[in-house]
Amino acid sequence: MALPTSKCLAGSLGFFLFIVSSVSTAEAAVTCPDREPELEVWNPGHNEENRVEIRKGRKLLLSSSATVHSIHITDGGKLVIKDDVQPITLRTRHILIENDGELHIGSELCPYQGNVAIILYGRADDGSQPNPYFGRKYLGVSKGGTLEIHGKKKLSWTFLNKTLHPGGMEEGGYYFERSWGHRGVIVHVIDPKTGAVVHSDRFDTYRAKEESVRLAQYLGRVANGMILSVAVNDEGSRNLDDLARKAMTKLGSKHFLHLGFRHPWSFITIKGNPSSSVEDHIEYQGHKGSAMAKVFKLFKAENGEHFNVSSASEWVQDVEWTEWFEKPDKARSKDMEKLSDFKAAHPDKICRQPIDIQAMTLDGTDLTTEVFYKSGHDYQFLCHGKDQTGEGCHNYRVRFLCGKSVKPKLTVTVDTNVNSTILNLAEDVSSWGPGDRLVVASTDYSMYQAEEFQVLPCRTCRPTQVKVAGKATFLHMGEEVDGVDMRAEVGLLSRNVLVMGEMEQQCYEYSSKLCSFFDFDTFGGHIKIGLDFKATHIEGLELKYMGQQTMGHYPIHFHMAGDVDEKGGYNPPTYVKDTSIHNTFSRCVTVHGSNGLLVKDVVGYDALGHCFFTEDGPEERNTFEHCLGLLVKPSTLLPSDRDSRMCKLITEGAYPGYIPKPRQDCSAVSTFWIANPHNNLINCAAAGSEETGFWFVLHHVPTGPSAGMYSPGYSEHVPMGKFSNNRAHSNYRAGMIIDNGVKTTPASAKDKRPILTLISGRYSPHKDADPLKPREPAIIEGFIAYKNQDHGAWLRGGDVWLDNCQFADNGIGLTLASGGTFPHDDGSKQEIKNSLFVGESGNLGTETMDNEIWGPGGLDHRGRTLPIGPDFPIRGIQFYDGPINVQNCTFRKFAALDGRHTSALAFRLNNAWQSCPNNNVTAIRFEDVPITSRVFFGEPGPWFNDLDMDGDKTSVFHDVDGSVSEYPGSYLIKEDNWLIKHPDCIDVPDWRGSICSGHFAQIYIQAYKPANLKMKIIKNDYHNHPLYLEGALSKSTHYQQYQPVVTLRKGYTIHWDKTAPEELAIWLINFNKNDWIQVGFCYPKGTTFSILSDIHNRLLKKTYKTGTFYRTSQMEKLEHRYPTKGYYYWDEDTGLLFLKLKAQNEKEKFAFCSVKGCERIRIKAVIPKTAGASDCEATAYPKYIETPIVEVPMPKKLSSAQLKTKDHLIEVKIETYKKQYFHLKDDFAYIEVSKSSQWGELNGVQSYTTCFIFMENLLIQLPWRVKFR
Repeated sequence: MALPTSKCLAGSLGFFLFIVSSVSTAEAAVTCPDREPELEVWNPGHNEENRVEIRKGRKLLLSSSATVHSIHITDGGKLVIKDDVQPITLRTRHILIENDGELHIGSELCPYQGNVAIILYGRADDGSQPNPYFGRKYLGVSKGGTLEIHGKKKLSWTFLNKTLHPGGMEEGGYYFERSWGHRGVIVHVIDPKTGAVVHSDRFDTYRAKEESVRLAQYLGRVANGMILSVAVNDEGSRNLDDLARKAMTKLGSKHFLHLGFRHPWSFITIKGNPSSSVEDHIEYQGHKGSAMAKVFKLFKAENGEHFNVSSASEWVQDVEWTEWFEKPDKARSKDMEKLSDFKAAHPDKICRQPIDIQAMTLDGTDLTTEVFYKSGHDYQFLCHGKDQTGEGCHNYRVRFLCGKSVKPKLTVTVDTNVNSTILNLAEDVSSWGPGDRLVVASTDYSMYQAEEFQVLPCRTCRPTQVKVAGKATFLHMGEEVDGVDMRAEVGLLSRNVLVMGEMEQQCYEYSSKLCSFFDFDTFGGHIKIGLDFKATHIEGLELKYMGQQTMGHYPIHFHMAGDVDEKGGYNPPTYVKDTSIHNTFSRCVTVHGSNGLLVKDVVGYDALGHCFFTEDGPEERNTFEHCLGLLVKPSTLLPSDRDSRMCKLITEGAYPGYIPKPRQDCSAVSTFWIANPHNNLINCAAAGSEETGFWFVLHHVPTGPSAGMYSPGYSEHVPMGKFSNNRAHSNYRAGMIIDNGVKTTPASAKDKRPILTLISGRYSPHKDADPLKPREPAIIEGFIAYKNQDHGAWLRGGDVWLDNCQFADNGIGLTLASGGTFPHDDGSKQEIKNSLFVGESGNLGTETMDNEIWGPGGLDHRGRTLPIGPDFPIRGIQFYDGPINVQNCTFRKFAALDGRHTSALAFRLNNAWQSCPNNNVTAIRFEDVPITSRVFFGEPGPWFNDLDMDGDKTSVFHDVDGSVSEYPGSYLIKEDNWLIKHPDCIDVPDWRGSICSGHFAQIYIQAYKPANLKMKIIKNDYHNHPLYLEGALSKSTHYQQYQPVVTLRKGYTIHWDKTAPEELAIWLINFNKNDWIQVGFCYPKGTTFSILSDIHNRLLKKTYKTGTFYRTSQMEKLEHRYPTKGYYYWDEDTGLLFLKLKAQNEKEKFAFCSVKGCERIRIKAVIPKTAGASDCEATAYPKYIETPIVEVPMPKKLSSAQLKTKDHLIEVKIETYKKQYFHLKDDFAYIEVSKSSQWGELNGVQSYTTCFIFMENLLIQLPWRVKFR
């Protein structure tokens, strides 16, 4: 952030343009504040000791630049800034407006047309006495004060309407690029009067001598005076004859006569003027060597403008990093590591001469490497670790940067905007004039690709165009890409009315550790509006170098002002509009304890801390409309503002012994930080934050001076305001988050975290914020999220419904979450419908030298920027918790690569929590998605780790109409979850999943005394396939909860790795009335039991008993259940306590529990003290083995006519027998492919071939060999 010194400020106001108002003289006296006849001209001069008091009876008109100590406007005093052709600069330490005092710069009907700057000066440590409410360096509006600022009407921001390429090519000129498939000599003929390309042709002088003749004839026909650009792409010398060589020599070439095999060559000349020629030539460097011949020449067009012609003929070598390799056992040198050792350990995976080497410890710490090479000797490298000075690194891994084979490339450009660029925009920008400064947002993952430009005069520009100085460094999209609007936002930074802070040249410590984080002065100015102000309307204002790294001092700050719209008696309502806030040191617009504020057409750029910020929780009915925020960086103020380093070093307010966890406690800086959902966000853009674009965070109770303004839990249940047509991109953590709360209590021994640290929070909107009243869904409509590193959106509810949204190029498009153990608002759902997901779009981004996350992607494997890491598993929708409904959504361009999993539908990684079988998908469409990439359940490896957590094992969703699996009504499950598999399930190996039918539910088993056991659950018809669960809760809780998905109407047994818990609570989850399972719980012999049933209402936190279970000696009696009486069967020989778990009450469609509450069975066991592990598997089976049967038949597969894609699944069923003698035909081995059977009547391995292109499987030691072609 560049800061001018105070001496430069007077000249920093840019280009000024005075426009004579068309308002009549009579009207002006009424509408233009500087035309008021009672005003007294005021020219105080320059005196930093002049404390100005403007009181009753004084109405002053400032008509020239001035410097004063301070200005106090009170008791009916008024200060008006004259609208004049001469710019006015007012320097002051502060301005205080109160008690019917007024400050006017223009009015709503008479916007200020000149140029005025209010510069707030002073240091935090200069010894001056701060105001107890406003502090220092402020423009303050207190009780009874009026602030009216109305600058010129200018468009605040819009979108690019044509893609802006690095270097500015394709903008106001000609751009030509070719590689393979365009071989030979390429000629462009350019009109010297306009710079337009009038003709071009290609001559394949490698293929045929006739092409040489045609080239010579073509050059001869070009008229003298025309500009010729001639170059070779790939190869052009093999059949190049003397006629063509001499023709080019006559034009002025010195190298074409001796052009050799694959030589890069470029040439520009004016026909008939050989002395004007420029030429470059280089020999071919082989298939691993880059080589380029490049020329350019500047010409002057007929209209006096310059244009530049350039040509580059080259062989380009792409590079790529190898995978990471661990140090080979053989490599034990203390001084040098040998490349040959790595090659021997990993043959054919490392290139002969790496371009670069990177080393890293196994725990992820970067190491420094030095590479040594001597001709004829082995590559060696030395790595340095932090604690390993003087010797080679231990326990490290390494990767190598290797060059690929070169490819040809020819680029020809005609740039008609030399050192300038034409921006094509979506709206009329004729209000933007020369000297105005613009910012173009990033359209890649990094927010730091935002670029600033200055507007230049342009006689030929259309109303939707501006010419700007310089060229773009990065790619900025200006179009819809694969159906997603990725146009870059373009914001206006400069305004004719400016309020700015005067800054020092470097940081100084006015707050603890401040200069540890910033190397520049952060003590800027600020505007603060307090309670009972009379009127405030701000528009057409530029704020620069505003905000301070201290609480309460922000560029624009409405502080505890209450209702500022009609409800508060303000007419017209208060607003901040058409304002540019940039290079700020603490936020952009802060709404604190204030309601009903309109913030519209505001651009916030390059800000520290949350940009558009609601503070304590009670802020409601505020509207952020068509606001743009970008380049939002961390700040020191709140835990949520801080990055990891700040979080660790700033521990004020924490209890002694506090150990920060940065990604949990802090690291949440956001462009829009919304502390109360009952606010409106409409047509806003969050175009780059260190963490998140839009974050809805919950205050269980109001904090700070707002304490007590609402009852506990209000913000968690208040309905959401309007959220429509917003967009978020180039954010690290997420485009949007609804989740989390902030800690509302001070630090204590029990919870050492400081106040306002991030904590968990759950949002469940209801009418009147009353959880006992009907739910009111939060509607997210028209949201666009692209190029966010981690998530497009992470939304936790409650009823949170999305409609007509677009997600593209995010690490994970969307995660909808409810609760890992129970939904916080039972009966609610999360839903997305009518939306588009794109895995890897045509927006490839920009490759930069410091961007390591660049690699192949997409269906064409082209190089592109990538989210998080080159092997990160990209996902469209991530199933998590539930219930979730996905309806009428399209998934486009999701394609897995070798070494990187990608899928349209997938599951949360490393998931310990519940997975709801009522997660539904309907009317799903796939476009450019290989069938193998539709779904992925995961596998052990990078990012997935061991895939051994409880939620990883129980993943499931319901394919209602078969649009994913081709089997309507089926369920997709993890391939090894035998609790819900049956004999007719169809395995899909590429998905690591299976397609099944059935009726499913969940049981939650809460175990007490002890709570640290591993549970084993076995379905009786697949007793050889147990499922092991560790529990969803941390080991420090007083109970553990296990959450398997089960097939209804089946029998199960449950076992423990240690002695069984003394208490169990079994919850029936997603059971409809009369649904049941039978479960045998393993206990030691000699155990006695007390068992009852109850219903627990989680919302009212009330429990009532419904029945008691009595022991029976007959297993059959378990079927008999009465309203208040049930039975259990204790098989002491096997150690199994049997219960039939049957739901007695109806439930709502998406509810986990019944309409009366959650039905539970509670077991209290008195267990012998010497008992060992409670694992009864050996005694339970074969006694309780059941034959696998299919309770719910598999649905019929959709026909080819019903499928919406060309790809489809082939169902293959193989039955093998080892018996030597067959008595019935059905006993033969057979293969069934798509319902067509082939019987095997002979012993041995037999082959069967079908025409489908699929895969090859070999059945080892079985009498079939199956082959697909």
